[in-house]
This record gives sequence, structure tokens and C-alpha cells, in this order.
Amino acid sequence: MEAMPCQNQRLGPRPQDEQPAAAAATTTATGVSRLIRFAEPGEDSGCPSPDSSSSSNGVAAVAPPLPAGEGDAPPIGPQLKLLPMNDQLRELQTIIRDKKSSRGDFVFSADRLIRLVVEEGLNQLPYTECTVTTPTGHKYEGVKFEKGNCGVSIMRSGEAMEQGLRDCCRSIRIGKILIQSDEETQRAKVYYAKFPPDIYRRKVLLMYPILSTGNTVIEAVKVLVEHGVQPSVIILLSLFSTPHGAKSIIQEFPEITILTTEVHPVAPTHFGQKYFGTD
Repeated sequence: MEAMPCQNQRLGPRPQDEQPAAAAATTTATGVSRLIRFAEPGEDSGCPSPDSSSSSNGVAAVAPPLPAGEGDAPPIGPQLKLLPMNDQLRELQTIIRDKKSSRGDFVFSADRLIRLVVEEGLNQLPYTECTVTTPTGHKYEGVKFEKGNCGVSIMRSGEAMEQGLRDCCRSIRIGKILIQSDEETQRAKVYYAKFPPDIYRRKVLLMYPILSTGNTVIEAVKVLVEHGVQPSVIILLSLFSTPHGAKSIIQEFPEITILTTEVHPVAPTHFGQKYFGTD
């Protein structure tokens, strides 16, 4: 069976049409937009270029290991996957990060970015091959989802991602976890958890848009493990992550998968307040 076009076709310019990095820089000086939107490795930003981690086939790319930094922290491994970078994705990230963005533009852009992450998260779930008959009587070799998936949102900001998941999977069951920082110890504490009764048999899409320290997600995964869920079947859907947050989660649970659009030292921590209008 031929591979589905949506999973292996390259979007954007063909490889032979792309300009080398040096040429792209020269073109920029003349006023033409560059194809590369991030600083290349070695520039003053101190961050690796997301373009270098984008796969050429249009699916989520495994993030390259980041060099050990403060405290000789180990590099991020293949568990971290990044959406392929393009101008549309970069614009959505820009609007969300811009303090001048209106709440309407912010929510609209956030919902679009959430949908992209959710769609790619579904691509990480197992499919089975199937054959259907078209209205013209022809046979079509396709695929369908395997049953046994569910979503879990970490309240409150994780609830912003629920509708995006329901838009893609109308009947999917969604659990919730409420975790807040203790005022005295500043440690994450679980206050509420409600899951499907058979969650231990399901693959879990864990939703939390901003990974800053990673502590909240670590506590959430611990609760899931207590309910019989193996970390290897958990896919964490996130919009933005810091290197520290991603590394902390993977160090604690090496088998978990993290899917995000950007790894940057500064996370837009205002996301939940602005999305729900409580800023």
C-alpha cells in the first residue's frame, strides 16, 4: 500500500528550489524574505535552528540533542518531537508571544496552533490498514485509527486544547487533572483527577500548552502511572517548551513522547490567563 500523501509529502519549496543559506542571507539584504526564519546554530541566540530539525517529509521531526548547558544537564533525546517549521507556524507563534496582540487574535491563533499540534499528535497513534468501497464501486486501500485512545487535560490551561481534540475526534473521552503549586513549598500538588475507568488500557494524549519547569506535567504523569497507564503510551501535546522543562520530564519518564512546536528558553507563560481572559 502506498504511503498516505498527508504523511510523506513535502510542503513548500522543493529541495532543488531552495536557496543555500549564504544565498538566502544575500537575498535578505535586498529586501526579499528569507526562507530560514531562525538564527542558524552558532549565532548569538544561543539556540539551535528549528529549521535544522524539521523533517523533509512534512511530519514531526525528532529534535536534535541540545548541547549540555547549565549544570552539565544531559541533552534532550528522541522522545522530543517538533512540528516542521514553516512561515504559517512561525506567524502563529509570533502573534501568541506579542504582548500587543488583541485577545481575539490571540485566541484565534492559539486555536489554530492547537489544531496543528493535535493533528500531528493523532499521527503518532497507531493505525490499521483497511479497504473501503467508493460510491463508484472502486476499492480504496486506506487506514483507520485503532480504538483505545483518550485525552487528558491538565487544568486550567490544558482545557484550551480540549476543543481542538474534539474537533478531530468527536467521540473521544477526555479526563482532567487539577494541579496547583503549594503556596508554602511551591511544589506541584494534585487536587483533582477524573479519568475514564479503563484508562490503563488506553493510549493517552496529555494536553498542557506551556512547559516551563515541567513539574506540573511530571506530577500529572505520576497520577496516570498510579492509575495503571504506562509512560510509553503517553503523548504529551504542548505548544511551547523550555529546554529545562522538556529535559526534566524526559529524565523522570524516559519513555514518554513530547510533541511541541518550539523549544525556547523563554516560554509564553501568560498563555492561560490571556486565553481565558483573566489577565
